[in-house]
Amino acid sequence: MQAASTISIRADLKEQLAALKRHPGESYNDVIVRLVTLAVDEEGLSEETLAGLEESLDDVRKGNLIPEKEIMKKYGIR
Repeated sequence: MQAASTISIRADLKEQLAALKRHPGESYNDVIVRLVTLAVDEEGLSEETLAGLEESLDDVRKGNLIPEKEIMKKYGIR
């Protein structure tokens, strides 16, 4: 048998957890386990993704940016 703990949470957070229940009988523990499982990425980022992120950060550091208004104009947005 697993040990149980009592935690203190805000009333609005409890309402949010209740809204995430898949059915009325689902426990808050099950909801929290589901959320934690979704939040943790076991696989991590690939070397290719990390290299792409580093390249993007270098562009930002160098100021190689295109203003949002220019991009929107180019693609006819708004």
